[in-house]
Amino acid sequence: MKKDFENWHKIKSAIHESEKSKRYHAREVWWCSVGVNIGFEQDGAGKEYQRPILILKGLSKDTCLVLPLTSSPEKHPMRIPAGVIEGKNASVVISQLRVVDTKRLTNKLGFIEKDIFEQIRKAVKDML
Repeated sequence: MKKDFENWHKIKSAIHESEKSKRYHAREVWWCSVGVNIGFEQDGAGKEYQRPILILKGLSKDTCLVLPLTSSPEKHPMRIPAGVIEGKNASVVISQLRVVDTKRLTNKLGFIEKDIFEQIRKAVKDML
């Protein structure tokens, strides 16, 4: 599969130059510009290379630990159901846990229910 790293680099540079860090909280779901990545790492889609993510934990005012979401119905031990997000059944991909700068966050979609969030946190801890 051919990936457009050059275009992503232009967008990533613009995101980097942005002065706007976002205020966020754990349990929130956001659209996030995750970009074009290497191999089997989760890519974003569309002109801003975005995908929905769940904020697992805040690390600072500028960075947070996130999990990408997928609407793929494929069952896998590293995919934990997260409920309905924007009208689709979603799962978090715990194997793709990563730190992002809050400048990558674009639009907040809402929150994950507390009980589901706790199941996801436990699955992440069990993975480590």
